[in-house]
Amino acid sequence: MMTSKIIEPKPQRQMATKIYNRQEYRLPGREDWATIQTLLPYLWPKNEADVKARVLAALLCLGISKLATVLVPVFYKEAVDLISTDGNFLLTSLIWILIAYGTVRVAQQGFAELREFFFARVGQRAIRKVALKTFRHLHALSLRFHLDRQTGGLSRAIERGIKGIEFLLNFMLFNIIPTVMEICLVCGILWVVFDFWYALIIFATVSIYIMFTFSVTEWRMKFRRRMNEMDSRANTRAIDSLLNYETVKYFNNERHEAARFDRALRRYEDASVLSKTTLSLVNIGQGFIIAFGLTAVMALAGWQIEEGEMTVGGFVMVNTYLLQLFIPLNFLGFVYREIRQSLTDMEAMFKLLDEELEVLDPCNSNFLSVENGEIIFDDVRFGYDGNREILRGISFKVESGKKVAIVGPSGAGKSTIARLLFRFYDVTAGSIKIDKQDIRQVSQDSLRKVIGIVPQDSVLFNDTIFYNIAYGRPEASPQEVQNAAELAQVHQFIMGLPDGYNTPVGERGLKLSGGEKQRVAIARALLKDPKIFLFDEATSALDTKTEKEIQTSLGQISSGSTTLVIAHRLSTVIDADEILVLSNGEIKERGQHPSLLNLDGLYADLWRRQQDAKPKQNISSE
Repeated sequence: MMTSKIIEPKPQRQMATKIYNRQEYRLPGREDWATIQTLLPYLWPKNEADVKARVLAALLCLGISKLATVLVPVFYKEAVDLISTDGNFLLTSLIWILIAYGTVRVAQQGFAELREFFFARVGQRAIRKVALKTFRHLHALSLRFHLDRQTGGLSRAIERGIKGIEFLLNFMLFNIIPTVMEICLVCGILWVVFDFWYALIIFATVSIYIMFTFSVTEWRMKFRRRMNEMDSRANTRAIDSLLNYETVKYFNNERHEAARFDRALRRYEDASVLSKTTLSLVNIGQGFIIAFGLTAVMALAGWQIEEGEMTVGGFVMVNTYLLQLFIPLNFLGFVYREIRQSLTDMEAMFKLLDEELEVLDPCNSNFLSVENGEIIFDDVRFGYDGNREILRGISFKVESGKKVAIVGPSGAGKSTIARLLFRFYDVTAGSIKIDKQDIRQVSQDSLRKVIGIVPQDSVLFNDTIFYNIAYGRPEASPQEVQNAAELAQVHQFIMGLPDGYNTPVGERGLKLSGGEKQRVAIARALLKDPKIFLFDEATSALDTKTEKEIQTSLGQISSGSTTLVIAHRLSTVIDADEILVLSNGEIKERGQHPSLLNLDGLYADLWRRQQDAKPKQNISSE
């Protein structure tokens, strides 16, 4: 009787937690000022005088606009006093006051718009540079990082980070700072023109308002972070499900995927409702503080009018200042919340920039110079972590123009050799050399330029066939693209399509069959014109007929080139100059096909097993 063992699911690795956290979002030890400091060099870039001039012009316009703003109530007061205290006032005097009033109103609006005119390009250029730097950094990160990635959450981190920068630039520089400046100017004017108590009441009211807003908003941020985390998880679930559309259909799991997505959306819904309902507490408290301050100031002004210590114009002036101050203060609550969120989102994106590069070029790296394309693995050892060694002292040579195949059971370390050759990882010990040059001492760019690869799963971009072939060398001419397609024996197929080379291939190339995708990948590798070819189980997922056709194409394009083949099906490498049999991270056998069969070891056993899967085929015919 068979007994079943219950397997507990392991906790899922969540790179989203890794990206979005301080608890969930914030970077340990990175304060808001540090985030702003990271952004400042993009606003004041070295050797870009035009950008610096725009910043200075924007700041000048900002200063003039705020000065005009605080002068508006002054002229308004003069007009009211002239009308209310002197029934025989000169009309010309009123007209001049009104002209001055209108002028400062126009200056207030006009210089605010000019500020935006000068600063718009500065802000957008900063956003473009940060986004580009993040994009380049992501491509520079190791394969280890990208194997752990969650595409949906990662894209949201970048998207929200860019929007956060835009909001921060527009509102912190031109709302928070100007509002503080205006508060100081108004308090100073009221102190000088009227009384110390006006300045004190307004300053105290504003201070209490700001402290209340900041403290309650800080408390609410945990709900907002939770909401954003749930949003990222829901988005990740949706993208992951749609990318695996066929797998979902194969297993009739549409309801399962919908249920998973709904659970994520429900958690987002709960977090969002909590975040929005706590906002009411902030709004009620802000309204109470503003009403208290406004009532106190207007009561003091009314009392001084009764005592004859203030004119009606002064009362209007104080009231106007209060309205001018409390309008941006009302907005300040929203702005502060959004700025805090923007800083949080920026931290998530800047954390990506903080990810250390695992594979680095040395400071004095050379450009790889390849004449013969000879590859040497010398006692190579490697493990993805310190607990398990994948390759254990691998040594072999692929001479110029020769074809060497690596075979073995799954998990033997075959694909790891390909990743090390491309330097997606660095070896733990030993060395890999091309034409006697250690690949760790040359630039990664020059290394990868000389190697052309056709992988097992040739993923294509969601673009045209032409674009995907030309991706091997984007600057290639249309004729060169066509020549590569002809050599890969895919040109006739392409020309039979209604749109020819302009035919879209769909997400990951799903509109093409496996054989068609592989031929496009072969053409792409050919167009690169590499010195070394690497075929990483390039036909293992294809049917026998297509496999033989593509093997013929691969043999033709790699003839005379240094070729390393990683294969699962032994029948595809019987013509190799040398076959390496890999098992448990070590080379157990090596030699040509006939000698390995005669050895009657691991290779012969693998050969028999694969031939047993084809009972109708004569073994001797292979």
